Amino acid sequence: MQRLLATLIVGLSAATPHSYAADYETELAASRKTVQEFMQSLKQELQAGMQDGGPVNAISVCNLTAPAIANTYSIRNGWDVGRTSLKLRNPANAPDAWERSVMESFEERKRAGEDLTTMEYHEVTGKKGSQQFRYMKAIPTGKICLVCHGEQVDSVTMTRIETLYPDDQATGFNEGDIRGAFTITQPLQGK
Repeated sequence: MQRLLATLIVGLSAATPHSYAADYETELAASRKTVQEFMQSLKQELQAGMQDGGPVNAISVCNLTAPAIANTYSIRNGWDVGRTSLKLRNPANAPDAWERSVMESFEERKRAGEDLTTMEYHEVTGKKGSQQFRYMKAIPTGKICLVCHGEQVDSVTMTRIETLYPDDQATGFNEGDIRGAFTITQPLQGK
């Protein structure tokens, strides 16, 4: 199980550059680094949760610990850091219009054959004086993810999901689907 989580995280850590915001290499590098750190922290917590109590405990990690990890990086950097998806488990992670558009483009890029492990997008949004550097990195569904997000989730795990997330939409995934994306918004000052 640890090996499967490690495989997922290694796949997520690869990134290829896009030139959508060519003058913002510093922001891009910082976003990639933060996503890498977020993934590593989340991986460690999920592994510990799985070892301590299986999938039911891992759900609690996603419910409580993942938002706390995102909040830590948000506060540390002065950015908005999080995760989102087109098929939500936690309604607090709902995508805004920009994120939804990027997620939809990720689905198109996947259908065109692009490698999910390197799929990312970034651009500068907003008006002069209130611009933001926005970054998203796709999260591929790994085999281990299927325990809680797959088509056949065991009844004990499903009961826990329904208790924590009564409006859950985040099941029915297959390995290799886009589970969601990491998302970062950096305010730009003086650019």
